Amino acid sequence: MRIEPLNTLTLRAPGRLHLGFLDPSGSLGRRFGSIGLVVDGFETEVELSAALADRITADTPEADAQIERASAHLQTLRARSGRAQPLHLRLLRVLPSHAGFGSGTQLALAIGRAFARWHELDVATPTLAHWLGRGLRSGIGIHGFDHGGLLVDGGPGADGQPAPLLSRIALPGAWRIVVVQDERSRGLAGADEKAAMAALSPMPAAHAAEICHEVLMRVLPGAAGAEFDAFAHGVSRVQQLLGAHYAPAQQGRAYTSAAVGRLMHWAGTAVEPAAIGQSSWGPTGFAIVASQARAEALVSGARAAGLVEPGLTLRIVAVRNRGAEITDARVARHLR
Repeated sequence: MRIEPLNTLTLRAPGRLHLGFLDPSGSLGRRFGSIGLVVDGFETEVELSAALADRITADTPEADAQIERASAHLQTLRARSGRAQPLHLRLLRVLPSHAGFGSGTQLALAIGRAFARWHELDVATPTLAHWLGRGLRSGIGIHGFDHGGLLVDGGPGADGQPAPLLSRIALPGAWRIVVVQDERSRGLAGADEKAAMAALSPMPAAHAAEICHEVLMRVLPGAAGAEFDAFAHGVSRVQQLLGAHYAPAQQGRAYTSAAVGRLMHWAGTAVEPAAIGQSSWGPTGFAIVASQARAEALVSGARAAGLVEPGLTLRIVAVRNRGAEITDARVARHLR
């Protein structure tokens, strides 16, 4: 019998849907603040192992496009921690980029948490996010990485620290989300996103106040009490107000993808109640419903109505009430 070490650590970070900002213009005194939820079925997965020299590899074309970003994260983590042990970072899969799933934050945190665990560093996730330049507007991806569920954050602090977590609620396991993706379109990011936000007119204080009221008195109580109707109506109203605010940056539309928008508008009237909207800058749309049966009916109805255009993909996923998961295989196994 001999002993062979399994010297790998794997981390799987879930995607999230960003349901909207509470006060995108700071008209009530503090800018941003977010609400969002974590979903099953969409993940970034990375693996660390010991190596003779640093190297980064990717298992998919989408992951290969993230190697440069991953390398920059690894260099930052080394500089911040002073740890220089050579590692092999393997990008097994990544979330779709610029699609509303928080791909950039989840990649950074997946690498950051795996690196910290490998070196037994006691570093909080918001600190890792700050090191890696994430969470400059929303804290949903950061807190979703740790906790899962439905989350509300209070907007980033004046010192640049990530937004504090204000509320976290585990959503009912029976609820389902129909996720609508458009492979032909991408949401705004980087310099384009900054320019678009700078060009927008400030959101009226009354609209920000209504969003906050909907979140506090319909969305959160509905989630906490498993009262789906209240939750759905609250989310949809928040999305209506934000869609109108961001429309000038989206060719006058509430949805980045016109095809997603058509399907979502149909779903809002054909399936009642449902929480309808777009995640972040899209193009991904979502319809949250109370059961698997309603989700399946929505998908089949959309197909029958001819609304699933070429390029659109519909997936039914569950809410996810847990955060990232680590498999640490740095143990010895016996081989005969």
